[in-house]
Amino acid sequence: MKEKIYLSPPDLKGNEQALLEDVFKSNWIAPQGPMLAAFEDNLTNITGSNYGVALSSATAAIHLGLQVLGVAKGDKVLCATFTFVASVNPITYLGAIPVLVDVEKDTWNICPVLLEKAILKEIEQGTKPKALVLVHGYGMPAKIDEVLAIAKKYDVLVLEDAASALGSKYKHQYCGAFGDVGVYSFNGNKIITTSGGGMLVTAQKKIADKTLYLATQAKEMNTEYLYHQVGYNYRLSNVLAAIGLGQLALLSDFVQKRRENHQFYKKELQGLGLEFLEDTSHTKSNFWLTNVLFNSFEIKEKVRLALFDENIECRSLWKPMHQQKIYQSATFYGNGNSDDFHQRGLSLPSGSSMSTQDLQRVCSVIKSCF
Repeated sequence: MKEKIYLSPPDLKGNEQALLEDVFKSNWIAPQGPMLAAFEDNLTNITGSNYGVALSSATAAIHLGLQVLGVAKGDKVLCATFTFVASVNPITYLGAIPVLVDVEKDTWNICPVLLEKAILKEIEQGTKPKALVLVHGYGMPAKIDEVLAIAKKYDVLVLEDAASALGSKYKHQYCGAFGDVGVYSFNGNKIITTSGGGMLVTAQKKIADKTLYLATQAKEMNTEYLYHQVGYNYRLSNVLAAIGLGQLALLSDFVQKRRENHQFYKKELQGLGLEFLEDTSHTKSNFWLTNVLFNSFEIKEKVRLALFDENIECRSLWKPMHQQKIYQSATFYGNGNSDDFHQRGLSLPSGSSMSTQDLQRVCSVIKSCF
């Protein structure tokens, strides 16, 4: 069998191991310590956020982010339907109600026109949405100015789901720093990894303090074990933060390599009638994954199966949340785009460790299907 090409594997080529050795020597094997503090400081310095709280996952960060913004049982929370399920699940953790909105064709993120329509319709029906989970899907920044203007107009709080968009920029500002809170993921397949982990960032100290409080079992600050609120065990460990610290030092290199991968695919696959998810005049995506639309479901499946046969990992674009059994009863404002993208689209191998030979191998298989 040919050597496997993975979709987006970890790329550990910095000083991660040396930093881990420092952790073991210092015996800081806990959800606190100098690596954790340095990781938070370095990431917030890079992204332009004031405060960061490193957590066990981006899902945990979305959960706590919504909670500290005041989302509670019965509140309605808007979210793009074309996303990973972890963008939506935390809404339900709080007993809130997801309202799903379709995406536009430029960035494949939430459609501002449909977003305003959804807000107005929900107000007409008696309940104004409390918050918006603004997803930057696949690392591509959404139409942030338009979306934030609508959120401000109707007094809707914004949690920026930049789980896959660390290093992406909108008008020269990093994604994650636009909303009331922002969220990043450090899962094993993301642009940097801590094995598993996430971070909540915010400009407001009170939000960061409340997040840290809830993430550490809501223990009161005294010598006794006193609790006035139900909390969670959501803090990232000092050990994993050491990996993140080493990875973060290479962030700009990782972004550059993934952007180069994207350009390679575009050049090599030109003339096949493919549509790529592309930057707009306002964005600089990290191209966490290079995504492409084929002319039909049948061609997409032919390519997907051909890649599978050659031991090359790819995957269909997100199955929209409104198509998922668990969210079929959710209110959905649609335009058909997410359904179409799922039917015709694939994410191609995009890791920062891919060689030119790897990229050529992927392209060769795709070309053989035409």
